[in-house]
Amino acid sequence: MIPAIFDHTALLALGRGHPALSGFVVDAAAGRAAVHIPALCLAAAEAERRGIAEHAGALPGLEIDALDLSAVIAVGALIGDGIDWRIAHAVHSSLPTAQHPSGLVVLSVQPGLYGGTGVDPIDPGKIA
Repeated sequence: MIPAIFDHTALLALGRGHPALSGFVVDAAAGRAAVHIPALCLAAAEAERRGIAEHAGALPGLEIDALDLSAVIAVGALIGDGIDWRIAHAVHSSLPTAQHPSGLVVLSVQPGLYGGTGVDPIDPGKIA
């Protein structure tokens, strides 16, 4: 199973019918992929395109990662350190956990946003 994160740019591209991202959604619905959407990324996408949060939330197999207290503390620290709020939750969610010891891959159509974060996102347009 492929664990991945859609950041706000990936969500916006998905809403425009991006083929690779649509493939991840199909794989998630079939149980072949684990697609996570950090809540703050979803809010950033919604701010740019009204209705995308409701659309993403209705897709089967996509998991919205909540901002619980421990995430708020970690994400708030990242934002305080200068990381763009739109990607801070994706940075946090990509870190290794007990469930995903290798972390999660961030999919972003603007990977340059992650400079200096320690995260090396993959541009879904460059997936072979």
